[in-house]
Amino acid sequence: MRAAIFRNGEIVVDEMPEPKPGAGQVLVKSLACGICGSDLHARKHAHRMVELAKYFPGRKPMDLSRDVVFGHEFCCEVLDYGPDTTGKFKAGTKVCSLPALLTPEGPKGIGYSNDNVGAYAARMLLSEALLLEVPNGLAAEHAALTEPLAVGVHAVAKADIRGGEVPLVIGCGPVGLAVIAALKIRGLHPIVAADYSPARRALAEKLGADVVVDPARTLPYATWAEHAQMSPKEKAARPPLQALLPALKPALIFECVGMPGLIQQVFEGAPRDARIAVVGVCMETDRSEPMLGIMKELNVQYVLGYTPEEFAYSLRLIAEGQVDAASMVTATVGIDGVAKAFADLANPEVHTKIIVEPWR
Repeated sequence: MRAAIFRNGEIVVDEMPEPKPGAGQVLVKSLACGICGSDLHARKHAHRMVELAKYFPGRKPMDLSRDVVFGHEFCCEVLDYGPDTTGKFKAGTKVCSLPALLTPEGPKGIGYSNDNVGAYAARMLLSEALLLEVPNGLAAEHAALTEPLAVGVHAVAKADIRGGEVPLVIGCGPVGLAVIAALKIRGLHPIVAADYSPARRALAEKLGADVVVDPARTLPYATWAEHAQMSPKEKAARPPLQALLPALKPALIFECVGMPGLIQQVFEGAPRDARIAVVGVCMETDRSEPMLGIMKELNVQYVLGYTPEEFAYSLRLIAEGQVDAASMVTATVGIDGVAKAFADLANPEVHTKIIVEPWR
């Protein structure tokens, strides 16, 4: 079968062996797969992923001398079943799944593995126990956005919302947009979002941001403070010592860029007692001033992935039209277009989310 393969640091198109389903596994056809920011990072910083794997006992790192097929944001079609399966979905059913295979040694990831092929291939293997049927006739390219939306849903859940916070989202790429959509679902307003790209600021508004900021013109934290002013009643209710501080509602900041220097910028701009969720994946060594965090008593929560329940919930949100997933898709490509799509995604004015359709 054909696949877009990560080989020697580049994305190339080649043939590879047809997968055969083992016990509990299902052979599926890849219908649609999003190109994730993590895929772009992995192409450039794969060696860092391998180095850091040593801190996770039991996780098998990629062997960069061998082929890897990326693709973990997918919607597929059931083709055939392996042994020890129930055949719960008939052939032709559209399904989504967490990007993992269940094995006797525990879950193994799909997409950043030499052994478990991702959805940039024509066909792949999934675990029957993890399959979710795509409801409501949802288009495959929109169902494939379940995974990135689930990242935003999880980030908002981990932020420990207590009510009354004013959120600030730094970065309106796919992850930031997913966070904005999840905040809107939770009913937290006003949502302030910042990005240098006009196109992405427009998408942020479409997905639920109440206020958008161009950091080249205005400091996001100053705009946030304008919209986080306490009411006279809230000011009067503060204890005496708190009355000496700026009269601002609690800050909930989501760092959704993942570039060196961003966490330090958040530390510098955040108000006292802010809660910070680091959602962007920075693949390089970074630095920040701990004393800033100490003096401001900042609370920093790093987040990764999602739970199975959050994944299923995200699929329902898209299928029921509560999240406008279609607005995030800016192009579709076949396997032959993957390498160019990786390059094109460097320009936020042109693309937000490119969907790979391996059957094309």
